[in-house]
Amino acid sequence: MSTPTAPRYAYLGPAGTFTEAALRQVVAPQDAVYLPQPDVVSAIEAVRSGTADFAVVAIESTVEGGVTATLDSLAVGAPLVLLREVLVPVQFTLAAAPGVRLEDVRRIAAHPHAWVQCRRWLSAHLPDVVHVPATSNTAPAALIAARTAVDAPLGFDAALVPPAAVEPYRLTVLAPDIADNAHALTRFVVVGHPGDVPAPTGADKTTLVVHLPDNEAGALLSMLEQFAVRGVNLSRIESRPIGDALGRYSFSIDADGHIAEERVGEAIMGLHRRCPYVRFLGSYPKADGVPPVVHVGTSDSEFVHARVWLRSVREGAAT
Repeated sequence: MSTPTAPRYAYLGPAGTFTEAALRQVVAPQDAVYLPQPDVVSAIEAVRSGTADFAVVAIESTVEGGVTATLDSLAVGAPLVLLREVLVPVQFTLAAAPGVRLEDVRRIAAHPHAWVQCRRWLSAHLPDVVHVPATSNTAPAALIAARTAVDAPLGFDAALVPPAAVEPYRLTVLAPDIADNAHALTRFVVVGHPGDVPAPTGADKTTLVVHLPDNEAGALLSMLEQFAVRGVNLSRIESRPIGDALGRYSFSIDADGHIAEERVGEAIMGLHRRCPYVRFLGSYPKADGVPPVVHVGTSDSEFVHARVWLRSVREGAAT
């Protein structure tokens, strides 16, 4: 008998990132193969190429909104779908190699998102510090650990890292919990290949990419009306340039509900009729488990009843 192969998950590494924390919510290390990647695009492309079975990537932050690298990668290329979402609280620690003091810090390595989320604290406590961009939240921690072993120059004095990265990389904490928003969250999604859409749970989210039909007055309104008239709430909508001409934009959309539900399915059909490009990126359970508000006239039973009534009218029944 063949031995089942553990699923392979690509994620933004190295070990200790917030993405790894999200991945651990999805599957334990002993039940999967973790494949750290240098960036979000590489994680997504690992699924497309077959190097990984799934990817876990950040898609939205409460501080900065959508993660553009993820949105843009999913909008083009071989189709992929979102299978699940998880939420991870985000806090940062200013850390350095042993022996470094806060007053010694002149250059700080940080992922751009980390830098933005800590800029008020940095402005108040280290106003002249220089930002050294990093590819992930733990990449600087790994460099510090490697430098400590070989005494090589770093190019920075300290780093903004997740609290969980301090111990494994043997860092010294210079300042804990320095993010400007104590309640910051990042939403991560599990990305996989298209297949049978999971059944509705009653608290679901549907993600789409939609191009406007034309660049003229009312084009955006025409697209949004497909959702509004059917009672479908949008929890996120962001514009992204298509890239082929100025003024041409696509929209990345999260809609409350499942494609199998009447109101959501009808809205997507309306988009398909009206818009030149609609990419379905999956219907999946919401991480918070909160069901959407279903307004009068937009429940599944009311849509079905309306179709039955229309059929009877077409067949000559009195109304």
